[in-house]
Amino acid sequence: MKTEKRIRLRAPEPEDLDVLLSIENDEKLWEVGTATGPYSRYQMKRYLAEMQNDIYIDRQLRLMIQHETAGVAGIIDLCTFDPRHSRAEVGLVVREDMRRQGVAREALEMLERHCFGLLGIHQLYAYVPRQNTPSLALFRSAGYAEVAVLKDWVKTGSKFQDAVLFQKINSIRGTD
Repeated sequence: MKTEKRIRLRAPEPEDLDVLLSIENDEKLWEVGTATGPYSRYQMKRYLAEMQNDIYIDRQLRLMIQHETAGVAGIIDLCTFDPRHSRAEVGLVVREDMRRQGVAREALEMLERHCFGLLGIHQLYAYVPRQNTPSLALFRSAGYAEVAVLKDWVKTGSKFQDAVLFQKINSIRGTD
């Protein structure tokens, strides 16, 4: 993938095991994902060993956000890939100490170029809890359209909160 001035996106390596475990096992992130409990070291090692990092085989694509000086700054994912309808959901986590530095925006732009250019994906979308103002600002500033508000979409503790559905259509490829 094309290298920007501060970051690059790369496939996960076995050496990323501890970083992946720390992100996947961060209970604060479970509310916006599908995890129902922690992953073991064994499970994550198997995941790293068995994944092809091919969206057509795995139905997902996980990429590490590698910062030029700070190491792994986060992870950006494509999941819920639907090849028939040519769409995928975007997930993004940046280390707390690397937030508000443009890392997420740069990684999202790089992912879009990869998806819309090389992969020919028609659309990307993201569900963002309404209270996550930094993520709302990120997707708005990246040109994603706010297409719906999903009521009581995300369970946080014993309560539910709304989520905003963002969508970006591939302008490289044209539509039928």
